Amino acid sequence: MAATDEMVCFALYAATRATTQAYRALLEPWGLTYPQYLVLVTLWLDGDQTVSSLGDRLQLDSGTLSPLLRRMESSDLIVRERRSSDERVVSIGLTPHSRRLREELREIPRQIAEGFALPDRTSAEDLIRTLHAISSSMHEVAAAGAPQPSPVRTSAPRSEGDRS
Repeated sequence: MAATDEMVCFALYAATRATTQAYRALLEPWGLTYPQYLVLVTLWLDGDQTVSSLGDRLQLDSGTLSPLLRRMESSDLIVRERRSSDERVVSIGLTPHSRRLREELREIPRQIAEGFALPDRTSAEDLIRTLHAISSSMHEVAAAGAPQPSPVRTSAPRSEGDRS
């Protein structure tokens, strides 16, 4: 057994990649990417969002989210509008096209859930709670940062002739 097979982080990484690949295959007929699908699901369930709140909700930074939203807007999936009360705030909303997609894509979560081979008595809800707990814990680890290395002596020891 390889060392990575015994690492929780690798098991999560492998599961994430496999899940993303499954979504990619299921969403391909609609020309959607998994991140685009997540944006749509958030808007379907929570309504219009600001770019900032959408980024927080999906844990995406603006450097990732802005190009994603531009592509979605050019594909008639979302509308972006500056708020008249504050021009710096951009609201994201659904288009008639993306509202219709909700019905067409409604079976995707069930298809994904059926693909999970969960141990007996483990529900998808249990798995989701566990993964959210892991995510929260890892955010705390990341916020704490790595331990600082001890200072390394960079100057060479003085020779007897060096009296400066």
